[in-house]
Amino acid sequence: MPSLTGLPLQIIAALVAVAAFAATMWLWPRLGGRGWRAWLGRLGAFFGTQLAVLAAMGLVANSYFGFYSTWSDLLGLDGSPGTVVDHQPGGRAVSVTGEQKMYSAQGSAQDRSGVIQRVEIRGSGSGLTGTPAYVYLPPQYFQPAYANSRFPMLLALSGYPGTPEKLISLLQYPASTLKAIEAREMPPTVLVMMRPTLVGNRDTECMDVPGGPQVETFFTEDLPKAMAASYRVDDRPESRAVIGDSTGGYCAVKFAVRKPDSYRAAIALSGYYEVHNDPTTGDLFGGSEQVKQDNDLLWRLRTRPAPPVSLLLATSRNEENYRPTQEMVAAFKAPTRLSTITLDSGGHNFHTWTREIPPALTWLGTRLAPPTPDPAGHPARPAADLSPATDLSPAAG
Repeated sequence: MPSLTGLPLQIIAALVAVAAFAATMWLWPRLGGRGWRAWLGRLGAFFGTQLAVLAAMGLVANSYFGFYSTWSDLLGLDGSPGTVVDHQPGGRAVSVTGEQKMYSAQGSAQDRSGVIQRVEIRGSGSGLTGTPAYVYLPPQYFQPAYANSRFPMLLALSGYPGTPEKLISLLQYPASTLKAIEAREMPPTVLVMMRPTLVGNRDTECMDVPGGPQVETFFTEDLPKAMAASYRVDDRPESRAVIGDSTGGYCAVKFAVRKPDSYRAAIALSGYYEVHNDPTTGDLFGGSEQVKQDNDLLWRLRTRPAPPVSLLLATSRNEENYRPTQEMVAAFKAPTRLSTITLDSGGHNFHTWTREIPPALTWLGTRLAPPTPDPAGHPARPAADLSPATDLSPAAG
């Protein structure tokens, strides 16, 4: 069966829609009678054409926005709550399942190869597994001058129900990161790209759900540990940052505000600042108003001690989060540092976010610690099974 988000299915659907329209135009004169058969024929032609056009448009929109990534996702067949995986001490936290090289416009052919790896990340504390996830290793990661260096890490999160592939193909995080590194606007940085949803299709809003999945623990504790153990990634909080759009933006700010020892800088693109139960989330709070309040970021800025973190909130004057963002600006206090990007116009979409990512990375470059010496050295990539070394296209998804 063709991929739900693949280009071949979109082309087939578009051809079917064109064929249905042409057939309707050709048959319409023959269906001009007054009998019930003519009426049924006209109705069938009309609704058949409409259905074909809507299906083609729906497939294109789904591929662009990443609403449903697979057929089982669309049909609601993948509803399992997730599996807790127990790991033995010394077990591998990161498994590499594929990679694709990228190239810089600068330096020699040997120096300019960076790599995007498709990986599976296992959380020892949460018992959750992040897959698929992607790791971008910049050219400097493989250069002799940085052979004994540990790199800062940037976690990029999609929205819900987005896919991490869109972070590569549409939001172009690896390309934008590489451009910022080459322009010396940010230090050489290892980039991790994931979706915020780890448990089937449930939108957990990156929470440690009472009696449920511990998603915040995965991202704030398990992921930093796994990356530091598997790559030459600095394990200091000032060397870690997180960026996300929509739901990913909420998660990014929450991680920094609630767990400043995990991430010292966070960027939200069209993010929001509080969450509610709905059919996609289930019960997030276990009936506790206190748990709900603890995950209200505006409430935390107003009432809790200010964390020593840097926040960048991006919005536009016609977005729903414009006014809440202004409330966040009014609520923060030192030592929290807060910056904003406010576009004159822009929507809750990829086009808007691609306008915000380059200045956001430049902003991050002044707040993210540069690579630090690591005299002990570290493997250049995870000592994990690459079975087999699957070619990974950055434009996939």
